[in-house]
Amino acid sequence: MDLFFTEVQDVLEVLRTNEELSRLMNHPKIIKEDKVKIIEETFGGHVSREIIGLMTLLITKGHYPDTVSVFEYFIGLVKEEKKIGIANVTTAFALSDKQKSDIEKRLLETTQYETFEMNYDVDESLIGGMVIRIKDRVVDSSIKTKLYELSKQLRKIQIH
Repeated sequence: MDLFFTEVQDVLEVLRTNEELSRLMNHPKIIKEDKVKIIEETFGGHVSREIIGLMTLLITKGHYPDTVSVFEYFIGLVKEEKKIGIANVTTAFALSDKQKSDIEKRLLETTQYETFEMNYDVDESLIGGMVIRIKDRVVDSSIKTKLYELSKQLRKIQIH
């Protein structure tokens, strides 16, 4: 599984960054057989026959545009199996290395994951606090959200 995991990550990087390959593979006038040859010539000798075979299958069945999604899904499954979490942390200001380390440490203590891939983003509209997304779970402690919730509660109060 580790070999496939590494190969899929490498192929994904090529698919995302090589605009010429993307143009060729998505060109409507290039027939499927030629697209298979392009994949074999591009990746042959660099990745396993299984990965090339999967890409060939996707091409021949007319699903090449789904290749990135299929590979991302596979990577997600492997990361879950290896207990690698992916956390997206959005704050109102850039965090120091210590703050980032503290957040990661706290996430490791409160989840089943053994390691994390941390992604940080800044959104000044949050005013303060942070939003942490891990898969479909969201922890929102931003001041923006707290103010919104407070305003909703205030609107419910009827003044006589």
